[in-house]
Amino acid sequence: MADNNEVKSRRDQHLDRLRSKYPDKKFEDDEEIYGQISDDYDTYEAELEGLRGREKSLSDMFAADPRSAQFLTDMHNGNDPVLGLVRNFGVEIKDVLDDPEMQDRIAEANKEYVERIANSKKLDEEYEKNMDNTLDTLRQFQAERGMSDEQIDQVVDFLLGVVRDGVMGKFSTETLNMACKALNYDADVAAAGEEGEVAGRNAKITEKLRKSNKGDGTAPLGGKNGQGHSSSPQKNQSIFDLAAEAQ
Repeated sequence: MADNNEVKSRRDQHLDRLRSKYPDKKFEDDEEIYGQISDDYDTYEAELEGLRGREKSLSDMFAADPRSAQFLTDMHNGNDPVLGLVRNFGVEIKDVLDDPEMQDRIAEANKEYVERIANSKKLDEEYEKNMDNTLDTLRQFQAERGMSDEQIDQVVDFLLGVVRDGVMGKFSTETLNMACKALNYDADVAAAGEEGEVAGRNAKITEKLRKSNKGDGTAPLGGKNGQGHSSSPQKNQSIFDLAAEAQ
């Protein structure tokens, strides 16, 4: 019996991956498809470059002193780091710690350690406090807009993506558009355009009023030099006539 399952093309397979990764996008035109692929490549290359840099630093350290590699391996395997120091650097390490000339440097190093631990604990406490407030904000935001759990999760995932991109020094067109809308730049541009149109119309009205006031060299109908002059107001006067008379 023949297999009726349609085999998807590589293009369709890639589109399925993109739509699964970015469920809020449809990827219906090549510009959006290849734009997202390009953004993903930039992200992968930046992450890969960071990994290569860290790998090179470790390789250089291990090459300079192979004992450091063994010491880190011992720690990774759960061995006591103090015993690891002795095992890899010898009991002389204790003599270094007991050296009176090293006491000030050891005290300074310990001070840095204590401060780092204290700052880390403070950051953890601040993070937990902020996260509690953020969760309350998210629940209120979701309730006010009648959003589903899936929708609010997508919003949070998008924001986390912006944070990750910022750490990597990467800002996509989508993120920039979001920032412009958040800062009302789109509205400002539209308002500026509308103000320009109004200013242009006002300029034309002013020019017409100026010409009407100065005259164009011909006698105005119903005026002092024409026939049918009357002291009564003229009927069907335009806004320009009324404005000229008011000057």
